[in-house]
Amino acid sequence: MASTVATKKLAALPYALLLLSWTTAVCTAHNITAILEGYPEYSQYNNYLTQTKVCDEINDHETVTCLVLDNAAMSALVAKRPLAAIKNALRLLTLLDYFDPVKLHALPSGSTLSTTLLQTTGNAAGNLGAVNVTDLRGGRVGFASTSPGSKFDCTYAKSIQQIPYNLSVLAVSAPIVFPGLLDAPTAASSNLTGLLEKAGCKNFARLLVTSGVLKIFQDAMGKGLTLFAPNDDAFKAPGSPDLNSLSSAELVTLLQYHAIPSYTPKASLKSVAGRLTTLASSAAGKYDLSVVSHGDDVSLDTGVDSSRIASTVLDDTPVCILTVSNILLPSELFGAAPSPAPTPSATPVEAPTLAPAPSAKAPSTKSHKKHHSPPAPPTSSPDVAPSDAPSAAADKAEVKASSSSTMQIWTLATVAVVVLATSVMASLP
Repeated sequence: MASTVATKKLAALPYALLLLSWTTAVCTAHNITAILEGYPEYSQYNNYLTQTKVCDEINDHETVTCLVLDNAAMSALVAKRPLAAIKNALRLLTLLDYFDPVKLHALPSGSTLSTTLLQTTGNAAGNLGAVNVTDLRGGRVGFASTSPGSKFDCTYAKSIQQIPYNLSVLAVSAPIVFPGLLDAPTAASSNLTGLLEKAGCKNFARLLVTSGVLKIFQDAMGKGLTLFAPNDDAFKAPGSPDLNSLSSAELVTLLQYHAIPSYTPKASLKSVAGRLTTLASSAAGKYDLSVVSHGDDVSLDTGVDSSRIASTVLDDTPVCILTVSNILLPSELFGAAPSPAPTPSATPVEAPTLAPAPSAKAPSTKSHKKHHSPPAPPTSSPDVAPSDAPSAAADKAEVKASSSSTMQIWTLATVAVVVLATSVMASLP
């Protein structure tokens, strides 16, 4: 009997371990905007995290340190600057490493380099997307660009909150800047067709112009637009549809299906729940999309085919242009995946037949199934003085308090996990 009970509990061990890992994952998940909601002195920073969608990039990383500006410093940063420039500044203030007060004051050799969200975009030349973290004299810690001659105007002010080894939120005195950081091009000054052609989407750009859909997209850019542009190879891929067989109205609908009426960069697509409404969506048909993500790979599923997000052409709030690997085929126009064009085959060689067999009727194939679609629409660097850094004594007190709070949270989470796992084991017969 005892042996049977022991066997059952041993068999349940994997489930307990699964519960343990799941609970640990829940404990370490983070949501930066939810954390900062309780701190009104950082409301502007939090607001711009949401507007620029940098919050989605932060939440998508397992280990990150956010250097947060108070409302006064943010007001100076955002004054008369486009969202694209503000987004770059916020990305540079996001370190892809964990720095709590203890680690800041125990840096190897007193200094280290940390990569940032800006570095991951590929928009920073050389190592300008990295930040120099240095323990200064008198217990002060500074953050500066790797650009030659950069000063440590950005200094550590205080700790806001930590999730051990996953997220650290620290207040700093000023933004980190380097020449050219805040001079990002804006969508308003961008040539949409020029950007598409340069990105290898010439066929798609040509269709937008000849169909009149280009003006529809330009009119939508002010309120929010994300464009999924198939590259030129997508139009030559096996199984791609013959667009010449579509009516003018169907072509307009197909092109509108490649855009959604909101600013949703790649990082934000990962967190999309449900289906996306496109510019082609109307009472005549849903014309929607679903998102499938695996790690850093993001694909769009139409119900007929799927297309992978390949690259970012423009990321400038409120406009984002992404290239995709295949033409997006809505089920309202293509009831089944289109059959590839027939290819000439080699002269068949007859094989001897041992016995006659009944021949099956070959299934018929259709290139695509057409449905009625809606008619085509008418074509009609701030001078911010750093705040006083805390004294060495204050730093030590804060480090001790932060360490104590961190250990308490971690201990409570561990105890909760153990209790849950123990309950599962004990409930077994």
